Amino acid sequence: MKLQNIRNFSIIAHIDHGKSTLADRILERTGAIDARTFHNQLLDDMDLEQERGITIKASAVKIKYRAKDGRDYILNLIDTPGHVDFTYEVAKSLRACEGALLLVDASQGVEAQTVANLYLAMERDLTIIPVINKIDLATAEPEKVKNQIRKILGIDENEILLASAKMGTGIVEILERVVERIGPPEGEPGEPLQALVFDSNFDIYRGVIVYVRIFNGELRKGMRVRMMAGGKEYDVLEVGVLSPKPVQCDALLCGEVGYVACNIRSAKEVENGDTVTDASRPTAVALPGYKKVRPLVFAGIYPVNSKDFQALKDAMEKLSLSDSSFVYEVESSASVGFGFRCGFLGLLHMEIVQERLEREYDLNLVVTTPSVVYKIRTIAGEEFEIENPSKMPNPSQIESILEPFVNAAILVPPASMGAILELCEQRRGTYRATEYLSEERVKVVYEFPLSEIIVDFYDRIKSISKGYGSLDYELIGHRESELVKLDVLINSEICDSFSSIVHRDKAQLKGRGLCEKLKELIPRQMFEVVIQAAIGGKIIARETVRPLGKNVTSKCYGGDITRKRKLWEKQKEGKKRMKQFGRVEIPQEAFLAALKVE
Repeated sequence: MKLQNIRNFSIIAHIDHGKSTLADRILERTGAIDARTFHNQLLDDMDLEQERGITIKASAVKIKYRAKDGRDYILNLIDTPGHVDFTYEVAKSLRACEGALLLVDASQGVEAQTVANLYLAMERDLTIIPVINKIDLATAEPEKVKNQIRKILGIDENEILLASAKMGTGIVEILERVVERIGPPEGEPGEPLQALVFDSNFDIYRGVIVYVRIFNGELRKGMRVRMMAGGKEYDVLEVGVLSPKPVQCDALLCGEVGYVACNIRSAKEVENGDTVTDASRPTAVALPGYKKVRPLVFAGIYPVNSKDFQALKDAMEKLSLSDSSFVYEVESSASVGFGFRCGFLGLLHMEIVQERLEREYDLNLVVTTPSVVYKIRTIAGEEFEIENPSKMPNPSQIESILEPFVNAAILVPPASMGAILELCEQRRGTYRATEYLSEERVKVVYEFPLSEIIVDFYDRIKSISKGYGSLDYELIGHRESELVKLDVLINSEICDSFSSIVHRDKAQLKGRGLCEKLKELIPRQMFEVVIQAAIGGKIIARETVRPLGKNVTSKCYGGDITRKRKLWEKQKEGKKRMKQFGRVEIPQEAFLAALKVE
């Protein structure tokens, strides 16, 4: 296929605006999949994606299309996620494209992540094709949404396409616009091989499968290639394309997207953003690759059974291949043993990683309370970062604590403004601006401490705005705050899995809430369990789980009272000893419930 007849494009949108459904219709319309093997959300091949109805990973597929001008084209489509926690997947995908379909829901209108993903595409200087989807809905207002897009993009309303992915309306017009507007990939087939690694996953039989976009040269079966970041060389055993199932071919030509298998057994040897080149005729410069992603949320992941530690380590290596925004390092906890301190882009990302580890690798896990990265300035003049509250130094050595702040854009209907502003003030937000995008859409800009919005802030916005609100945020740096370390003690021993760094004004309330929640969830023992919340040496809240009763005098029928007293004293001593040596089993629900305590 000539370079002029190849088109590489992505579908970008806010979550639940119909990206995967549009991809399904495009596959059906172009005959890439037959009716017998078709199912909804075809490119979302994870069980989790099917169940939740969201895209978690970007998926590439090669499509053959005969346009109205009679020419045959190759369309390489990448379907991307829409949730703010998976923005990195979108950024990776756009690096392999020349254009993007910007999808907007006809009833919901432009939302926060629509704008964020649009800016990502504009940074890459991609051709943007705006499409209004779901025009078949009774609540659809395409003219109003056209006006919103015109204000943001500054383009003629006639450029905007109308479609219904569910009904199959407007699909041909979209394909024709892709062929007409998006330019062919640039590159020289005769130059040395330059291929960008934009994704990878692990196959038990073939090792690491590497997904590449060819920028220069060609990649053939039997070649010897070199990974430029690590410098290691491999023989290419298999080359192919996804259409949508893997199909082997002899070569990937300049401008194409496909996969390569070299029997790479270690997940650490492949890095997303790396450049693959010909070992015998290497390229002089590597491709720019990707900006290193910085995790925003940290949590501990531990195996329930300590024997599963090695299995968890192997699983994390393989998972990090297909999710390069996930980072981890080994750590140990006094209460739950050996495990990993993991970094995530948000709470949904954390939840998805936990579910994938449990389902795909059959592991039973404990996840600790999430925290963000704080900076500590000591009296000695040192400054360092901590993401685990247990690493916090003695308060007497601390001069100040700095916490990360984000600039957040919240899009809501005007009717919800009052309640949203009240919620923002409760979360220590600093008001910055208000912008009316249309009669039905207001953009409110606030600056927040990241710790205040990572748990349930997005859910609260959705609830207040009856599902019409949306949120997007970006990190703007660290600022000094009045913060303290809140510890939870169970029978006078600190349980570091529940430790957190909180604002001093909210410490008492959170400590009391944690103690009450743990009292409900920790099962009763044969001995009394005392739950306390403390700041340093000061106890600020306490709850007690009463012991299970056992009538040791039930066998005494009458006789001297001293017989009963002797048995009661013996029981009292036994309970004391049990409390001293007894181990309190904390159920996983307690760790999950700790997340929800405000």
